[in-house]
Amino acid sequence: MTAPLSSPALHRPRPKVAVIGAGPGGLAAAMLLAASGARVTVYEKDSVVGGRTRTLTSPEGYSFDLGPTFFLYPRILKEIFSRCGAELESEVDLRRLEPQYRLIFEQGSPDAGNPPTRIDASADMARMEAEIARISPEDARGLRPFMAENRAKLEAFRPVLERAFSTAADMVRPDMLKALPLMKPWSTVDRDLARHFKDPRVRLAFSFQTKYLGMSPFKCPALFTILSFLEYEHGVFHPIGGCGAVSDAMARVAQRLGAEIRLDTPVEGIAFEGRRARGVDVGGRVQDAEAVVVNADFAHAIPKLIPDHLRKRGWTDRKIGKAKYSCSTFMLYLGLDKELPGVAHHNVILSEQYRENIGQIERGEIPEIPSLYVQHAGATDPTLAPAGHTALYVLVPAPNLIVRPDWSAHCARFREIALDRLKVLGHGDLRPHIRYERIVAPPDWESDFGVGFGATFNLSHELPQMLLFRPGNRFREVEGVYLVGGGTHPGSGLPVIYEGARITTGLLAKDLGLSGAPSRPTAESGFRAATPVAAES
Repeated sequence: MTAPLSSPALHRPRPKVAVIGAGPGGLAAAMLLAASGARVTVYEKDSVVGGRTRTLTSPEGYSFDLGPTFFLYPRILKEIFSRCGAELESEVDLRRLEPQYRLIFEQGSPDAGNPPTRIDASADMARMEAEIARISPEDARGLRPFMAENRAKLEAFRPVLERAFSTAADMVRPDMLKALPLMKPWSTVDRDLARHFKDPRVRLAFSFQTKYLGMSPFKCPALFTILSFLEYEHGVFHPIGGCGAVSDAMARVAQRLGAEIRLDTPVEGIAFEGRRARGVDVGGRVQDAEAVVVNADFAHAIPKLIPDHLRKRGWTDRKIGKAKYSCSTFMLYLGLDKELPGVAHHNVILSEQYRENIGQIERGEIPEIPSLYVQHAGATDPTLAPAGHTALYVLVPAPNLIVRPDWSAHCARFREIALDRLKVLGHGDLRPHIRYERIVAPPDWESDFGVGFGATFNLSHELPQMLLFRPGNRFREVEGVYLVGGGTHPGSGLPVIYEGARITTGLLAKDLGLSGAPSRPTAESGFRAATPVAAES
């Protein structure tokens, strides 16, 4: 309904909102707030948008995702684009992968005639059953019951992922009480999977996804069996041009709606009047704002942005320092002067010492025979490397910086270990073919990209750090400050971060009386089944 000409709403100035950081959460918040009538300014310390979801490029013509390399469950972002008058399909070319990825299980020494076992993970249930049956015929019968159980689990837990947790009363609302038995807080992902799959390799096929949270499947709460379910139920997608293309599209839409994005503009702190935020300090000058949205890494940014004495009721510097954090990652971005035929788009190489590796990482030790993830995006996307060349992304889980192993002494050796491990891809020693190389080790995540403790997956997702016990979407310690990103509820992972941005901007819109509420899930949205945006066989 249009307001009459005499309505005070017509003369009320649009509220100013400052967004610190142009990562996925900050960009989603900027889009939704601009669409809701706010005057939005995004302050980004780097020269590009996307945060860790950005594209790295080299003079030789290679392009790499910095962090996330695949796109899950596009429906949430599709709804955000729609709320902002845009179509995700028109802005980003998403390709559904089939098979989704290749799992390579090492057993013994290949030189002794023990080749690795492989599973090409498929969203086609009959095909996936056949893949599992090659390893364990009995376990193939557990696939469909696993899917049915997790479909019900996610449906029960979905409302909890779509709302804020502000007070203790939120922990005993009906949706939470309904979901609690299915969450099985007393169990772990691996233990829960053992009811369906006896072979430990098959369980790893449905539990390595806890690494998306930087956690061990042997400690991660049983709730998170929904991670692998989401992949098989809704697909794994590749954005042409890499995941940075999604960030670029979000920035374009936000700017079309009037949001201003200031690159190379670090925020030095949040300005307060008492406990209420009144703007941000940029270059020694306060830029006024009626609300501030923090998308910077929580552990790294909050101690710098908000004085500790204003956080005495909650997330003090001491509490942030004593919190539990995810693992880190050791990254290799390799430009090769050859193609890699037969190598899948996504490859997960699972060491025979997988469980031992995890224990070493948790103790702050650098593993000798690590598991690793390798993206060969050229299997799908020809835009990321010159013709006849390959852009190879290698991620090795590593300890965070809580214990702080001496990476200056170990970095060169760990590079050699990772390059040796790549031989399992079937193309021998790749060293002679490297034409471009960049390493990002755990200390680099902290110093170059502002990741607290180098914990690339943020605060860990143990039950004492979830829901009400995670930093609030409306930051409870002060007034006028809101959080988006992996450090707040619901947690890490792109679709979850986008959902978190909807929660946060919904609270902010209500607090500021914005004329248009941000996108909210409907009975046919949220985490329900998604129609593939584009399919590729």
